Amino acid sequence: MKNENGHEDLNVHLKKEIFNTVTVVGVGLISGSFALALKEKKIAKHIIGVSKTDGTSQKALELGIIDEALPLREAVQKSEFIYVAIPVNVTIPVVLEILDIINDKQIVADAGSTKFALSEAVKNHPMRKHFISTHPMWGTEYSGPEAAVHGAFAGRACVICDVERSDEKAVKIVEDIYRRFGMNIVFMDSENHDVHAAYVSHISHITSFALANTVLEKEKEEEAIFELSGGGFESTVRLAKSAASMWVPVFMQNRENVLDVLNEHITQLRKFKASLEKENVAFLTELIENANKIRKIIK
Repeated sequence: MKNENGHEDLNVHLKKEIFNTVTVVGVGLISGSFALALKEKKIAKHIIGVSKTDGTSQKALELGIIDEALPLREAVQKSEFIYVAIPVNVTIPVVLEILDIINDKQIVADAGSTKFALSEAVKNHPMRKHFISTHPMWGTEYSGPEAAVHGAFAGRACVICDVERSDEKAVKIVEDIYRRFGMNIVFMDSENHDVHAAYVSHISHITSFALANTVLEKEKEEEAIFELSGGGFESTVRLAKSAASMWVPVFMQNRENVLDVLNEHITQLRKFKASLEKENVAFLTELIENANKIRKIIK
């Protein structure tokens, strides 16, 4: 059953869970992979892409990620579901703009790596209940439409935040989409999400950036260092290829939590440094064996 604007009622989606039209705002790694998954799982019949650059939209069209490229307002008005996956510093104004446009039969979700600032920004909006705050915990160091991949989300976790502020049926629809992708759902409030994200994601990127800068500095003296680098080095600095345009806003929005974990990380590095300076083999062994406990968590 469709309402007066031609959008199907949320109750219908709970039964068949297929959208006629979905808009993805941003057509890069996450949004592009999301669009591909919607098509593969036959969740969306038609996908509109919104991008700030015509070249990016054209590439997404050529790759078959989207079916049409439109400006934001026009795309939103044509869609039942709007998915926002852009840098977190622009997510807030874009989500607010979308909420100003939608009616009570549409759903909006985001995929940002930080949640609390966005949650605070939208909490008093009249259409807040139609917004679902999500974070699919997957990504690579690459960006742009060419980075989008099939089957990206299978076996990964997806955090859905502050569900008590959202329409229950809308939450169920978004949850079901991610489950169809093969994701494991974790419910969490946005403040706790940002704390945990700082520890399991954000510090990893800072560490990778710092190590890359360390080696680049050292490489000025030892050109052979990259010739000798092996798999361990490559896997550790892989994240250093990630775009500053994405990660600077993440670090700044989650500044307090990132600083907290960074201080602890620096403390741990100092322990390794001290054990080597004092030739304390027992302490160095203790540090490594304690770190080995991570095997029980990550297998």
